[in-house]
Amino acid sequence: MSNDQFKIRLKIAKDKIKSKNNSNKIEKKSSLGAAFKMSTELVSAVAVGTIIGFILDNWFGTKPWLILIFFFVGVIAGIMNVIKSAKKMQK
Repeated sequence: MSNDQFKIRLKIAKDKIKSKNNSNKIEKKSSLGAAFKMSTELVSAVAVGTIIGFILDNWFGTKPWLILIFFFVGVIAGIMNVIKSAKKMQK
């Protein structure tokens, strides 16, 4: 094997390793983004449900019942959103 052939093969191997490392970094970033998105969806659904319950409780004077009801509605909605997102990610 000549020196030129060795250099060419070495360059090809280095390029393959670089492209593999770049694709792994992209996958890690997208996984982190998906996890952040799912956690944000869950927290925001709970917060919105609680705020709606708080506002309705102030209007109707039924504290704390509507806060509790809408808190749990928000939790259920958040969990359903996370499940939908996870199913989309699996496809």
